[in-house]
Amino acid sequence: MNVEADAAVPGIAAAIGEPARARMLYCLMDGRARTSTELAVVGEVSPSTASVHLGRLKRARLVNVLVQGKHRYYSLNGESGARALEALNVLAGRPRAPFAPRTPMRLRAARTCYDHMAGTVAVALHDRLRALKWVVPGSSAGDYTLTASGATALAALGIDLDGARSLRRRFAFACLDWSERRPHLGGALGAALLGLALRRKWVARDLDSRILSVTAAGRRELAARFGVPFAT
Repeated sequence: MNVEADAAVPGIAAAIGEPARARMLYCLMDGRARTSTELAVVGEVSPSTASVHLGRLKRARLVNVLVQGKHRYYSLNGESGARALEALNVLAGRPRAPFAPRTPMRLRAARTCYDHMAGTVAVALHDRLRALKWVVPGSSAGDYTLTASGATALAALGIDLDGARSLRRRFAFACLDWSERRPHLGGALGAALLGLALRRKWVARDLDSRILSVTAAGRRELAARFGVPFAT
């Protein structure tokens, strides 16, 4: 018998069991992050009450918080919590509506975020870099470390990794995508990847916006070299 775990269960259950907090948690089940303001709307409470609820969920280790600029984004803390919520949802017999971004499609697909790539393509690329274990979580929260296999593969593509590492900035980190509410790759490495995509003409810049158009060659190369999926 694990006495500590047994003692923690009622507190976790109570944190989930409050209706507003439950609505917030189920909103986060799609893997995307939300601001406290958005979660206040979902929870049908005031912003100040939402902050109190989110503090309770954070203390129960049910949510993580990511500070990005002036915003604080909340997401579920790991798969174990998501599985518990899904099991409760099955018992309750209530399906959940999927997340539906309202961002215009071309801007949502691919765009620049400062000097790196954002949008659905960039989020998919980030996911593939993680799945391939070319980048792994670093010692600081949100930062990534490039693995030996990742360094070999990216150097073979023509990325100047020494140059990227020499810059006085974060090398690689999870940058939350505002349309997808999931991370894309930021930092010097993200900028280097965008530079590569532009040089190889995998993407082309719009003249008067942040939109990036993925070319036919880009779709082919991103799929072949990284496994980034594209709808057919």
